[in-house]
Amino acid sequence: MAFTLKAPFKPTGDQPAAISALMRGLNAGLPFQTLMGVTGSGKTFTAANVIEQYGKPTLLLSHNKTLAAQLYEEFRQFFPNNAVHYFVSYFDYFQPEAYIPQSDTYIQKDSNTNEELDRLRHATAQAVHTRSDVVVIASVSAIYGIGSPQNYEKLAKTWHAGDAISLRGLSEQMVDIQYERNDIEPLSGTFRIRGNEMTILPPTGEGAIIVYFDKNTIKEIATRGRGLDDPETNVSEITIYPGRFWVSPEDQITPALAGIEQELDARLKELSEQKKFLEADRLAQRTRADIALMRETGMCHGIENYSRHIDGRAANTPPFTLVDFFNYVYGKDEWLLIIDESHQSIPQVRGMVRGDASRKDTLIEHGFRLPSAKDNRPLSLDEFMSRIGPAIFQSATPAQYEIDISEVLLENADAPSPGFVEQFIRPTGLLDPTIEIRPTKNQLQYLVEQIQERAKRGQRILVTTLTKRLSEELTAWLIDHDIAVEYIHSDIKTLERPEIIHRLRSGEVDVLVGINLLREGLDLPEVSLVAILDADQEGFLRNETALVQVMGRAARHVEGHIILFADRTTRSMRAAIDETNRRRARQENYNTLHNITPKSTTRSMERPTLIGRHDTDEEMERSANPAALKELRSDMRRAARDLNFERAARIRDVIKRLTKE
Repeated sequence: MAFTLKAPFKPTGDQPAAISALMRGLNAGLPFQTLMGVTGSGKTFTAANVIEQYGKPTLLLSHNKTLAAQLYEEFRQFFPNNAVHYFVSYFDYFQPEAYIPQSDTYIQKDSNTNEELDRLRHATAQAVHTRSDVVVIASVSAIYGIGSPQNYEKLAKTWHAGDAISLRGLSEQMVDIQYERNDIEPLSGTFRIRGNEMTILPPTGEGAIIVYFDKNTIKEIATRGRGLDDPETNVSEITIYPGRFWVSPEDQITPALAGIEQELDARLKELSEQKKFLEADRLAQRTRADIALMRETGMCHGIENYSRHIDGRAANTPPFTLVDFFNYVYGKDEWLLIIDESHQSIPQVRGMVRGDASRKDTLIEHGFRLPSAKDNRPLSLDEFMSRIGPAIFQSATPAQYEIDISEVLLENADAPSPGFVEQFIRPTGLLDPTIEIRPTKNQLQYLVEQIQERAKRGQRILVTTLTKRLSEELTAWLIDHDIAVEYIHSDIKTLERPEIIHRLRSGEVDVLVGINLLREGLDLPEVSLVAILDADQEGFLRNETALVQVMGRAARHVEGHIILFADRTTRSMRAAIDETNRRRARQENYNTLHNITPKSTTRSMERPTLIGRHDTDEEMERSANPAALKELRSDMRRAARDLNFERAARIRDVIKRLTKE
């Protein structure tokens, strides 16, 4: 399908020129371009127009999950008929395997996997393999290994009605591609057998597949929703992709295990020569136990550390990532990469591999892992850049790296483009926020006064601190002063963050306190005031770029204002203020020239799609109307059918309460 952009508005201001310039660059084969657009100028809408006109699959890389979730919602609205997907790390909690030699402390890998995020990752991989109208919004999880795209496709199973295969034979094939039989609980990535039928629940969570048998033949195949009484639709064939990413064809398992054993023998000899007998014994026990598990089940704890052998890669080569899925399916130059907030995303990509290598070196040295474990790692920046085709960097504050590689004049082009595109004019006429510097003495009392004044006018407030602890303590203090407030930082679970943002926008809370998540890209039109504590503390969170980005959160409201709490004016503060005032003056001149009256931006207040599988009683109660009650009863019955009795009982209690009222 072609990309079809749906929006209630057309490109205006600097957007038409920016879209035209970017398209000239893409059509002329320019490898890198930078879109420098101020907050509120509509960079996302510009990107959506470029995607529609370019017409190729797109990977949009974001540096944090909160912004990625917002972009996912926006692009789903822009492209309702196309395949828009969300791909981030599927851990709510992750403690990597590590060893601390000083205290002889081994820390085993510990993680809490989020089933919903895992489902979304599988949905992404399958969409890439089956569709060309794909837009994937991803975090830097896209540069981490997820297994070979060739193996993922090779192990996909296609069955037709009438195929000669027994129920047992089909079960064995499902186990081979890492599905688990579960006749009790309907979980994604499982199958169950009842009588002469098999129900398959793909890891994407998108409905169920029922295969009916007549002796040793597939009689018919049907699809339906996850509910047992959802209507079935007969299909002539069905393709099932693997239940996990780390899978290998049977003909690769034997040589992979042989390679692991060969590496183990060589490493044990090396450790013995160094008289590291404890390390050698430890490595031998751990590795041989893993080999035995993989031989019997195809899996083991920490199987990703053997990915080089499983994938059949040479030593010191990077793993397969989501980028490789795009290259394998579409071809390197047949998809578009957009790096959002590139001044943050590029350094993040650059730094990931270093920390991983340091941790792995220690584990290898002390006999916890084979040297090949280092080949399970994120891509380096050079490896990442060598794997991509045409790319667009977009940011209000692009770094020198993006500017340097984008400053390339096109040769033999009909309309030369410098590769660096500016988008400073906001279609709404909005000016950059006004700024005041306040001393830290009595800052909290002054902050409360400003919050109360803005809240009375139905406006929202952001407050940024330097530490998680301070954000939590400030939130508690504001609650004591009858302020409706919440905090958000990296410890908040991935799918809870959009929910918190939604509560701020909808007016359930007036104030949101944060650290680094309240910066780049967040689209919060209701926010009119941003208060920055410790603004004079030079560093990562208070440099010029960070301050400009935080100030930009108030640039979508006609009464946007910034309070910098500081006892001195630092170089970064002065530079950020000067840049903000420069952009404000440019917009003022444009407004005067075109007779534009500034007005606040608007954005849909619909509940984000990524919120939903952990509704609270209070959220259910907010929908107290007959239609919602009917929907709640349907949800209750569905939860009971799926044996999720705890959720069913919770919905039942809400229905009783609402009915009584």
